[in-house]
Amino acid sequence: MHVLVLGAGVTGVTTAWYLARAGFEVSVVDRQPEAALETSYANGGQISISHPEPWANPAAPLNALRWFGREDAPLLFRPHADPAQWAWTLAFLRECLPHRARRNTAAIASLAVHSGERLRALRAETGIAYDHLERGILHLFFTPQEFARVGAKVAELATYGIQARSCSRDECLAIEPALAGTAGELAGGLYAPNDESGDAFRFTQALAERAAQAGVRFHYNTTITRIDHSGGRMNGIEVHDAEGRNGGLTAAAYVLCLGSYSRPLVAPLGEQLPIYPVKGYSVTVPLRDPQRAPSVSLTDESRRIVCSRLGDRLRVAGTAELNGYNTEINLARCQAILDWLEARFPDVTDTAGAHLWAGLRPATPGNVPLIGRSRLPNLWYNTGHGTLGWTLACGSASCLADLMSGRRAPVPHFPFLGNEA
Repeated sequence: MHVLVLGAGVTGVTTAWYLARAGFEVSVVDRQPEAALETSYANGGQISISHPEPWANPAAPLNALRWFGREDAPLLFRPHADPAQWAWTLAFLRECLPHRARRNTAAIASLAVHSGERLRALRAETGIAYDHLERGILHLFFTPQEFARVGAKVAELATYGIQARSCSRDECLAIEPALAGTAGELAGGLYAPNDESGDAFRFTQALAERAAQAGVRFHYNTTITRIDHSGGRMNGIEVHDAEGRNGGLTAAAYVLCLGSYSRPLVAPLGEQLPIYPVKGYSVTVPLRDPQRAPSVSLTDESRRIVCSRLGDRLRVAGTAELNGYNTEINLARCQAILDWLEARFPDVTDTAGAHLWAGLRPATPGNVPLIGRSRLPNLWYNTGHGTLGWTLACGSASCLADLMSGRRAPVPHFPFLGNEA
C-alpha cells in the first residue's frame, strides 16, 4: 500500500522510516528544500524521558500570572483576535486540573519510555551519527522550595519505569563539574542517567538519506495547497512546486505530520484538531573553552531553559510564546537565554557567534500528541507533540506503523486515536 506522509520534520521522517520498514510504499512531501528545516531544526537537543509532566499542570496558572508582562518570561501570552487561540487557552487551563495533568503525564511517560527504546534500536541498526551523548539529563533547582519536591518527582517517575535520583549540590557538581561557577546558587538536582541529548536536525537529515536509499521518495520544495476529499475519504493533495507548477499527489493512505500547520490544513474536512503553535527559542553558540563546557544535558527548572552539548557547540533553548503563527525572532527573549548562558558558564562560549532561532511547537492543550486514525478512514495523524517532538519521535512513528499494519501499539496508557487493532 502506498502511503503519503505530509511533512519532513523529525516526526514525518521517522514515520516514513518505520512505515517503510513495515513494508509500505512511502512518499514524503515538504515545502522546504530538505528535511528538518522548520521546528526540528534547532530545538533543545534533549531526549527528555524524565520530563513527562506537561506545561499544563496545577502550578501553571499561578506561574503564568507571576510572569505576566515580563518580556523574558518563560511563558508569554500575546493575545490575538483569534478564536482558536482563546479556545486553546481555555482548554489548556482545563488540562491543568490535577486529575487531567496526572492522566496526561502517565500517557506521555509511557510513550517516552517506548520512544527511548526505539531510538536506541534504530541507532544500533543504522549507526547514524548526530552529536549524541548518553550522559543523562541533570535537572537543576535553585530554590529550597523547588528542591523539596524532588523526592516526590523521583518516586512518581519510578512508577513509570523511569530511573532518576535526587542529588545534593555536591552530587550535581560531581555529575557536571562545569557547574562549579554557580554552585552557590544551586539548591540541588534530579539526575536521570538514561536520558540523552543530540542534534535533531542532523538525526533527521541522516535518517532521511537512509530512508531514500531504502526506497522512500521525497518531494521537496512542494507546498500543499489543499486536500482533495469526497465521500468521507481523502482523494489526494493539491501541491505547488518550486518551479511554479501546480499538480496533485495521490496515495492509498495519508499521514499528517505537519506540526502547527496540521490544524488549518484539515479544517475544511471537518477535522478540528486541538493544536496551537507555541513558539520556542534557541541559541547555538560555538565553544571557546571546550574543557569548561558542560557535556551533561541540563534543565533549569526555574527558568524552563535547557542546555545540550552538540559536539563543538552548545545549544540553549527554552521559553514558550503564544503568538499565533508568528516566527519572528524576539531579540529580548534570545538575549535572556544568552544572559543565562553567560551567567552559568562565563567565557566558555563565543556568544558573539551565536545563531538565534525560533520555531513553532505544535502543542495540544495537555501536550499529548495525536497519533492514530482520523474520522476519515485513509487519513492518519502523527502530530501535536509540543515540546517533546524529538523525545517522542521514534516511539510515535513506530506505534503509528503498528496501527496502520493492523497491530496493537505496545504502549499502555496512551490514548491512540481510532481503532488500535
